[in-house]
Amino acid sequence: MTKATIICIIDDDDIYQYTVTRSIKSSNLAKKILVFSDGEEALDFFMDNIANEDHLPDVVFLDVNMPIMDGWQFLEEYVKLKPKVGKKITIYMVTSSVDPVDLERAEKIQEISDYLVKPIETGKINDLISSLNH
Repeated sequence: MTKATIICIIDDDDIYQYTVTRSIKSSNLAKKILVFSDGEEALDFFMDNIANEDHLPDVVFLDVNMPIMDGWQFLEEYVKLKPKVGKKITIYMVTSSVDPVDLERAEKIQEISDYLVKPIETGKINDLISSLNH
């Protein structure tokens, strides 16, 4: 991946959305940040833009627990869409859950690059995004 320019946050927590967005903007790590409050909104966006990879994110920070469509349900649908996606999308599962069952489940899904437990330090998010730019 050359430069992670579009970052997507899928999380129902307004405060988390705000702090991560602010952190990414202040570090100048993205030209665009997409924010969705549940997996269904994000999935609709992905399906609407499947033919235009320039609109799809390079990195996704995906919450586990959300209303309407949670992170697991989003991933199930994304796996079906993935063959039609013309670019590599790095997905980080983000959660406040320290349940070993969730961690084990995440490890079995190859589309998940890492499992991050909230709260995530600003520097960690910046490091993850920066490492994808090299």
